[in-house]
Amino acid sequence: MAEKKATKAAATTKKAATEKKETVKKTTTKKVALVVNAENAGFKAGDVYNALAAGNTAMTVAEIAKAAGISNEEVILGAGWLLKEGKIKDAEGKIVLA
Repeated sequence: MAEKKATKAAATTKKAATEKKETVKKTTTKKVALVVNAENAGFKAGDVYNALAAGNTAMTVAEIAKAAGISNEEVILGAGWLLKEGKIKDAEGKIVLA
């Protein structure tokens, strides 16, 4: 009987710990509202350009986001602006200054 109680208590504790982890994961995800307008796109283009110039090498979207301190979506927004202006180009799946 004592074994059943111990097993049941361990299962309850494990379930509570799992639920707590799931709650933590859900609350730590941060949504960034992306404002799509010409002014914001221009600022993000500047962030992307400066990150690429500072790195002086081809970078992935994630690398640019980390270097510039912006989200992946914001990198894509800025990169679109720079692509249209002919300031950047694709180099084997990475972005590089043109």
